Amino acid sequence: MAQPGNSGAGVDNTFRKKFNREEYLERAREREKQEEESRSSNKAKEPPIQRKPLKHRDYEVDLSSRLGKTQVVTPIAPLNQQAGYFCSVCECVVKDSANYLDHINGKKHQRALGMSMRVERASLQQVQDRFEVLKKRKTGTSFSEQDLDERILKQQKEEEERKRQRRERKKEKKREKVVEDTVEEDADAEMSALMGFGGFRTSKK
Repeated sequence: MAQPGNSGAGVDNTFRKKFNREEYLERAREREKQEEESRSSNKAKEPPIQRKPLKHRDYEVDLSSRLGKTQVVTPIAPLNQQAGYFCSVCECVVKDSANYLDHINGKKHQRALGMSMRVERASLQQVQDRFEVLKKRKTGTSFSEQDLDERILKQQKEEEERKRQRRERKKEKKREKVVEDTVEEDADAEMSALMGFGGFRTSKK
């Protein structure tokens, strides 16, 4: 603002700037339209992710290999050397076995493996094939009465053989003990003869 009494030219800033609302509304609409178009084009380019259905594990979960072992744990140790169960897929450590099982059966872990939580629907042919496999397995392991009798006889013979071997071992030990006793008696007799007395006999008759 110019000083009063000064005739010099100053800046007139007493007015308020006015915005054209229609112009800015138009700009906002244009920007929203462009964002919507870019989103729709990205969706059209990226196909939806198709995850495989759930399948059973082809490995056994190791929960007991580190039981009873002592390990020094430091804060700077890598994750796979810290206390607990390490998941190499999700790169995390779980402190106990129950939570570890919950984790590897959970949605986050299965998605990291590329699987959805849906189970594949089996066809009629797959079910029939599975029944056939189970039937063959059952008939393959079942025993007839003749097989059962043979197995019982075989076990009885094996038990009798074990008992006979036990008896022979006992007899052998007894024989060895008798031989050792006679050797010791002979050695005592020789020692007493060398020392000059015949034995420890009493004078009583």
